[in-house]
Amino acid sequence: MTDATVLIVDDETGFVETMAKRLEKRNMTVLKAFDGEAAMRVLADNPGVQVVILDMKMPGKDGLVVLQEIKEAHPLVEVIMLTGHATVPSAVEGMQFGAFDYLMKPCGFDELNQKILEAVELKEQHEGEALEARLGNIAQRMI
Repeated sequence: MTDATVLIVDDETGFVETMAKRLEKRNMTVLKAFDGEAAMRVLADNPGVQVVILDMKMPGKDGLVVLQEIKEAHPLVEVIMLTGHATVPSAVEGMQFGAFDYLMKPCGFDELNQKILEAVELKEQHEGEALEARLGNIAQRMI
């Protein structure tokens, strides 16, 4: 299992700082953003990000808009949605837009950590499948 690179996106500074410290103790590389615009800049500058932990309710762009932007620009990055304002429709909408999972705040740290590890595993699987598909296309052209 490779160490995870995670981006936390939340306007609650205290939450971001606390989660970052706890995840770093688990040998994860943690990047931080406090709004959707900053999140997109961090992703553009850090192609190694595997998982984004994304708050649903933020000033400016809300989490669903940012989720769509992430999936458009970085389709293999897995996104775990977090909210203190969960509703079934918003959870369904988030999953339809490609979120890996959806957790209520406050969520248990162990649960979040497990979801991150599962998301990293899925991202690595998808990257392997994408690489195999590209190699298959190259092989077909050589025949």
